[in-house]
Amino acid sequence: MSGQREIRGRLPHRYPVLLVDRVTHVDPGRALTALKAVTCNEPWYADLGPDTPEEGFGYPKPLLVESWCQSAGVLATWEAPNPDVLTGQVMLFGGMTGVEFHRTVLPGDVLEHRVRVERRVDDTVMFEGESLVDGETVMTVGRIVMAFRPAEVLRPEAS
Repeated sequence: MSGQREIRGRLPHRYPVLLVDRVTHVDPGRALTALKAVTCNEPWYADLGPDTPEEGFGYPKPLLVESWCQSAGVLATWEAPNPDVLTGQVMLFGGMTGVEFHRTVLPGDVLEHRVRVERRVDDTVMFEGESLVDGETVMTVGRIVMAFRPAEVLRPEAS
């Protein structure tokens, strides 16, 4: 099991968008299982008033996808961590297909992200998987593409 030290050593993300709490299983280069606890203390819930209906507390779907993608990023960098986006390889989100949401995620739920490498071609990795709460699938991911590029080629040229 791996905690924040290992996760922060692989991802450049920090509060409020570091959305992976713990890694419970890793098979380097192949698969990873990570956890994200959803709580009412997250900034996206700050402006909800006392009359907000239960469905108003649904975890934002873009953040659910982002959390899963961060888990994929931890897997992709497990053997070669580089959380500094100014040097080395920069992790870039390439695109996604076949993402389906099956039920609303609410505060108090603990997301279990299951990520599998579908294919790797040079510095591009394709992932698939799902997210579960208490064993129930809440999101499936058909394919997400992540590419790695050298930081120096991504910097704008000085004029």
